Amino acid sequence: MPRALLIVLDSVGAGGAPDAAAFGDEGANTLGHIAAACASGEADRQGLRRGPLAIPNLARLGLSQACELSTGRPLAGVARPDEPAGQWGVARETSIGKDTPSGHWEIAGRPVPFAWGYFPNTRPAFPPELVAKIVAAAKLPGILGDRHASGTAIIEELGAEHVASGKPILYTSVDSVLQIAAHEETFGLERLYELCRIVRPLVDPLRIGRVIARPFVGTPDGGFTRTGNRKDFAIPPPEGTILDRLDDAGRAVVTVGKIGDIFAHRHTGREIKPHGNDAVLTATLEAFRTLPDGGLVFSNLVDFDTEYGHRRDVAGYAAAIEAFDRRVPEIEALLGPADVAVVTADHGNDPTWRGTDHTREQVPVLAFGPAVAPGSIGLRTTFADIGETLAAHLGLPGSGPGRPWSFI
Repeated sequence: MPRALLIVLDSVGAGGAPDAAAFGDEGANTLGHIAAACASGEADRQGLRRGPLAIPNLARLGLSQACELSTGRPLAGVARPDEPAGQWGVARETSIGKDTPSGHWEIAGRPVPFAWGYFPNTRPAFPPELVAKIVAAAKLPGILGDRHASGTAIIEELGAEHVASGKPILYTSVDSVLQIAAHEETFGLERLYELCRIVRPLVDPLRIGRVIARPFVGTPDGGFTRTGNRKDFAIPPPEGTILDRLDDAGRAVVTVGKIGDIFAHRHTGREIKPHGNDAVLTATLEAFRTLPDGGLVFSNLVDFDTEYGHRRDVAGYAAAIEAFDRRVPEIEALLGPADVAVVTADHGNDPTWRGTDHTREQVPVLAFGPAVAPGSIGLRTTFADIGETLAAHLGLPGSGPGRPWSFI
């Protein structure tokens, strides 16, 4: 039986979403603007990278063609082979959002069937009755923050007060999220996780997608740094994702990175959670080496989003894409005769864009493997086509709105 590998490059969008203006993102183009910055020398950084975006392997598979299909423009400074070695195309999100759960659930075959709730960009941002319930239920001395904020900026601003007062830092963004930052040692990591578990049902009536634990360490004098012990507490996805169907069929499922959190640990199989893109990809490849026939490894590389997109670090983002590109041959070498790999994204996060939040974009889709016939898969009108195509490849019955394309 064939196997499948699904890798989500978190936030590596390709621009061109027809409804981007409704999200304030008309013209956003993560890959396009990064490539343009690299080609013009604006993404050079001493000791990190320089020159045009160096992604020969992704270009060989058809990434530039996918971006041109999405926006009408190829990637600046990136080779564009006449006949790519992989299948290439673009997928459009139908869920009403530009957040991580919406993108991943739709990739897995189930678009979000409702509108997410959001907290307003006001001070305070959270309803007073919600804050009162959180403080009472968790026996807290109060909270800090209570507004839209950058996670790194708010711990720098309020970290010392948090350590002194014991009040956790609660903040949000344009996403459907409530984030809680607390010191791993003075507040306690497990206590932070328990606080998130308390908050999760309290925000369910508001349709808030995720409650996220954001632990950090450090001192007021030396500064504070977020750690890799982030944990997401998400609303469970709609029934019928490819993970549900694989588990129900008794197939092997391995989820790497934050996939387990995104899917509320439902039918997520063996979960592996390393820290950092390189470690996540290494764990992904190790899991695939021993994956039984008929199984799936589903992986998320989050650094593109958290370390570079939200921080509007163009050079860092470009270097991370180049680092992934260098390891594409490792992925190809692992694929057996009937195996297939799909590389895609869940939304955009254009580091050249205003603000610090996700951008509404279409995403590239690259598929490859020994038996995959190269060529265009065109514009897929829902991310759900990805999940349905992998389901068909693995011999699972069709379900949901996605329409599979053929790998052969």
